[in-house]
Amino acid sequence: MKFYWLFRKDLQSELRTRYAINALGMFIVVTISVILFSIGQEKITQNLSGGLFWVVVFFSAMSGLSRAFVSEEERGTVLTLQLMSDPNTVLGGKLLFNIVLVFSMNIFIALLYSALFDVFVIKNLPMFLLAFVLGNLGIGISSTLIAAIIAKANTKGTLYPVLSFPILLPLFLTLIEITKKAMEGVPFDEGFIEIATLVSYDVVMVAAGFMLFDLVWKE
Repeated sequence: MKFYWLFRKDLQSELRTRYAINALGMFIVVTISVILFSIGQEKITQNLSGGLFWVVVFFSAMSGLSRAFVSEEERGTVLTLQLMSDPNTVLGGKLLFNIVLVFSMNIFIALLYSALFDVFVIKNLPMFLLAFVLGNLGIGISSTLIAAIIAKANTKGTLYPVLSFPILLPLFLTLIEITKKAMEGVPFDEGFIEIATLVSYDVVMVAAGFMLFDLVWKE
């Protein structure tokens, strides 16, 4: 359970500084406000509203999830972590922190988005909730690994979304498709392929993370 103490340290640090929380909160409000002003009095379709939901999630994730390892570089605590903790412990703690942050962010987005967009109605709620959980796990896992890769780069802010887009694109395309089906109220078995894709994505990213992190962390 050593990774829990690293998670607790990151959580306490974030609650004290609130850097990522404030950045995510402001970006979510601004992004949804821009969409509302852009739409104006026009009516949007259900499918479009589902796609826009995940667009908000993606760009919000790009604004704050890179802090997992970047903050360690900025504080100069990377060497201390390398000396005191093994790579799997570091990855486990950072991964847990990012997953908690992703779930908190996306639950807030879902509640705010549902309140502001009347057409965002989910008819097959169990299928959407399962996809929502699997999608959040995938975002948390991918963003943690990417944050570790770009932590030592000089252009962290630019490099993070550039690397994230091709890695997260299959995940978001699958989430958009299954959200469309959930909003149409199709039976659960018709979304089996998308659910299986999400599970496969999460498993592959976890396996890749723990296999490659040792090299990324020490380099």
